[in-house]
Amino acid sequence: MRQLPLADPGVPNHRSPVRYLGWVARGQARTLAGGMAFGILWMASQAFIPAILGRAIDEGIAARDGERLLRWTALLFAVGVVQATAGIMRHRFAVTNWLTAAYRTVQVVTRKSADLGATLPKQLATGEVVSIGAGDLSYIGNLMEISARFAGAIVAFVVVAAILLSSSTVLGLVVLIGVPLMLFCLGPMLRPLHKRQSAQRDAVGDLNSLGSDIVAGLRVLRGIGGEDSFSRRYRSESQQVRKAGVRVAGIQSVLDAAQVLLPGIFVVLVVGLGAHFALRGDLSAGSLVAFYGYATFLVLPLRTATEFANQLMRGLVAARRVIRVLKLEPDITEPETPVRLPDHGDLVDPVSGIRARDGQLTAIVSAEPDSYGPLADRLGRYDETSEVRYGGVTLASATRADVRERILVSDTGAQMFTGPLRTELDPSGRRTDDELMAALRTASAEDVLVALPDGLDSEVEEKGRSFSGGQRQRLVLVRALLADPSVLVLVEPTSAVDAHTEARIAERLRDHRTGRSTVVLTASPLLLDRVDEVIFVAGGRVVATGKHRELLESTPQYRRTVTRQTEPETEAEEVLR
Repeated sequence: MRQLPLADPGVPNHRSPVRYLGWVARGQARTLAGGMAFGILWMASQAFIPAILGRAIDEGIAARDGERLLRWTALLFAVGVVQATAGIMRHRFAVTNWLTAAYRTVQVVTRKSADLGATLPKQLATGEVVSIGAGDLSYIGNLMEISARFAGAIVAFVVVAAILLSSSTVLGLVVLIGVPLMLFCLGPMLRPLHKRQSAQRDAVGDLNSLGSDIVAGLRVLRGIGGEDSFSRRYRSESQQVRKAGVRVAGIQSVLDAAQVLLPGIFVVLVVGLGAHFALRGDLSAGSLVAFYGYATFLVLPLRTATEFANQLMRGLVAARRVIRVLKLEPDITEPETPVRLPDHGDLVDPVSGIRARDGQLTAIVSAEPDSYGPLADRLGRYDETSEVRYGGVTLASATRADVRERILVSDTGAQMFTGPLRTELDPSGRRTDDELMAALRTASAEDVLVALPDGLDSEVEEKGRSFSGGQRQRLVLVRALLADPSVLVLVEPTSAVDAHTEARIAERLRDHRTGRSTVVLTASPLLLDRVDEVIFVAGGRVVATGKHRELLESTPQYRRTVTRQTEPETEAEEVLR
């Protein structure tokens, strides 16, 4: 059996849902073929059982021939053993096919998401990606799983039709015509089912996106009293999902009922005709039993065929969502002839006039706090229009991998993942315990480690939910410090910590990053007082540079920006109050 996850999931064909499903099938052609082979053997074995029973009745019981009855009984037992063995192997291959298809889809979507990076949340809602992992991959897996049974159903139908035609031309034609006719009657229900499934899938994606947004902003919502408003909106959206699910279930229930009713009517028809022929002497008792067994058995291939059609519709809907992600292109394009970035140099943005000098701790203060994100995107080349240079080389002329190796941007949106804390802080596993402890000390996060039961080996919950906002922020800073890039860009790294902790971080950051460039985008006086140079930006352009205390005295706009929360009230403000 195949080891999962796959070492290399391959390059998906995302030109259409059908082509994507075909690509998935080709990637596991051997296990699909194995599943189909055992599926055919499993269902064909069942197809022969009514014929063996009929012969045993005619040649053994009716003819009172014990030896022949024993032979047919032994053959029936052997076929039963083959059927049971084939059923076990078919199921094993079915599970393998399901898991392989699901893992392959997860891997290509995850790989694409990692390649898109910051582009993904700009072009696609979080709920869409979540829905792929929560539902779509299972539909693709179900389609691969049922393929083995569907192949067996087709072969079993052909085998039964051949046997019936050899025994009775009329009954054989009834079966050959009746089964496709029933499938034709069920067909009109599949198209509206497909449309309703697509609508339900869209509603689920929207609800997941809304849920992700609410969870991500829960602290803010509580702070501004917006929980009730978003709760009402979430309930309204969830009711839409419920209604979409009920619409799908409505037509699905009709389809399921028809899958029982129509074969039941068909069985009654075949048995009635068979009984009529038996009374006329055209059929023996054994043949009548065999025909009844076939009519009953054909319900299974019929239901398998309709289930395959249903799963195919679901698989196409799911594949359409998957290729929507796979078709996205990163905002940042790779240069045709990339240039290697130097190991050291000044980081210069000619548009704004920012120059972060090599090996220094530089702070950038903006009169417009909302501009910190765009500034960081430009300095880290997350913006395609960026003209930033590093060591005289334009970032746009280097590969993304080269830029990410040299320049690391750690912003307030950085997330933590599930796993041991050691792995979370040092994903590459290259740092020693001493280096880990040094980074923890710089980020003033020793208390976080002390509070954990297993220290660095403690498990981190998804998104670090077990930590407070300040603890998460400090651990994210530890992770950035351990990456040890040539240029580290920190966006408001101490916004969620108290003043004492912030002062310790400010005091230790310079020593930890000695010899490497560090750029801090912040308006915190505690940090600004300890950097080598402060760059003040207003209206997207540098208006002043210098030491923090110098700028406080020489630049009134800078003073208002930095001391906005701590400036004493004027006499006029006191009177008005």
